[in-house]
Amino acid sequence: MGWESIKVPDGTMRLYVSRPEGAGSFPGVIVIQGQKGVDRFIEEVTERLAREGYVAAGPELYHRDPADCRDDAKTRRARLRDRLVIQDVNAAADFLARDPKVDAARLGIMGFCMGGRVTLLMSSAGPRFKAGSDFYGGNIFEPWGEGPSPFQRAAGIHCPVMGHFGLEDENPSPADIKKLDGELTRLGKPHEFFSYEKTGHAFMDSHGDKYRAESAAKAWTRTMEFFGRQLAPAKSRAAS
Repeated sequence: MGWESIKVPDGTMRLYVSRPEGAGSFPGVIVIQGQKGVDRFIEEVTERLAREGYVAAGPELYHRDPADCRDDAKTRRARLRDRLVIQDVNAAADFLARDPKVDAARLGIMGFCMGGRVTLLMSSAGPRFKAGSDFYGGNIFEPWGEGPSPFQRAAGIHCPVMGHFGLEDENPSPADIKKLDGELTRLGKPHEFFSYEKTGHAFMDSHGDKYRAESAAKAWTRTMEFFGRQLAPAKSRAAS
């Protein structure tokens, strides 16, 4: 596990990568950062996935900022544009597909906060992905820059989607999720949404004060079962 780098059209992007021990052809998962960036929580998610039998990579989407950038997370997030996010995440998927430990036909994506939004976006704009798990992705009705929003791209979703949301969250709110659920149902897109009581935003991050252990455990178990169905039983392929 650790940091690796790839070339993208306008520079270099780092990824935090974790791999299962032992030989084998494993499924791969791209893990999309929250607004804070690829922090210790995201690193831990990739490591946790590796223990489940997945090669996991968390791309650093803020790589266009200078190394000495001191802007706050909200300001950095505001500079992102969907066009470049799509480029970066597809480059990360190509990176996993080239990895000798990865079965390129079995790639999934998951993300938290803004990463949940990116997961929904890439479920239509990422041709390699076979499954996506969205953890409390907000701002789905507005594009970042020019072009359609993730919600407006829903007709192009080509893989099953799972979602995990807090009933006390305001972005996305329960009303937002009801609207998204209705649209995916109308379009016939396979999806499973779960809402958690007494739970708000960022409930998966054990480093934050919004962490909710019971909701986080349920959401993780459901996602592993989902990836197991869509990407093949991963845990049985991991080294003991």
